[in-house]
Amino acid sequence: MDYYNEIKERLIKGEIYDKVKDYSKDRNKIRVYYETGKLLSEAGKEYGKNIIKQYSERLMIEVGEKYNERNLRYMRQFYDIFRELNWNPMGSKLTWTNIRITLSLKSIEAIKYYINISDKYNLSKRQLEEMIKNKEYERLPKETREKMIEFKELEMVDLIPNPILIKSSEKIDKFNECVLGELIFNNLDGFLNQLGKGFTYVGSEYKIKIGERYNYIDLLLFNIKYNCYVVVELKVTEFKAEYISQVRKYMNFIDKNIKETTNNNTIGIIICKRENKFVIEYCSDDRITVRKYELV
Repeated sequence: MDYYNEIKERLIKGEIYDKVKDYSKDRNKIRVYYETGKLLSEAGKEYGKNIIKQYSERLMIEVGEKYNERNLRYMRQFYDIFRELNWNPMGSKLTWTNIRITLSLKSIEAIKYYINISDKYNLSKRQLEEMIKNKEYERLPKETREKMIEFKELEMVDLIPNPILIKSSEKIDKFNECVLGELIFNNLDGFLNQLGKGFTYVGSEYKIKIGERYNYIDLLLFNIKYNCYVVVELKVTEFKAEYISQVRKYMNFIDKNIKETTNNNTIGIIICKRENKFVIEYCSDDRITVRKYELV
């Protein structure tokens, strides 16, 4: 097979299509680059790895400078990854820009994660770059990454990163739960997006009455996707066993007095300064997740 001329013909047709069909440029680009990647992969097996360098030198002269060695390698990498995933890129909402951003990452698992999340939530270039900058994949719990590698179904809490990044533009002398709550509230959208998709705000310092005493839930959220309330407690100290019982009490109150019969049971999130893995291990509750925070 004349791999070079086959690749050249596809790229030229792609360039012509891009000039005519404005409404579907990106879809066509993905198809052309995927097919090109397949041909490059096959040519490499037949003629050796150096064939990409040879092809790029000719294509840059005959088709365009953007078909340099680096970009051809991205196309081959793109094909190899999607072939391994057994995933048809033409059936996705991905853009080549987003794919290209992920391909520059070193970890193949991270590439798969960001490609998947970008397609699932139709992320913009800016949103994807922000996720990568904040190392969202690297901050996922180890158990979550293992689930993703094995393609197991993920629960809502699996995608909550650790640590959770909280923006603080000023130096704060006295730091307590109220201050932490203010920082979160000042960038509430960013905080909710960090937790995952489907989180909506219900209230802060949410007042509930248990017996004769009033209690205040630091943050009460609702997750639309999982159809449940979420109790969030903020602690500026190391995790302690009593935090579990406190949050469990609030969750039980919400389940008995606020949630509808059509809602799923309430879950809890404790955000603290430091984890204590030994305490967490022996005081664990499947409904309650512990994450630490980090000021940025």
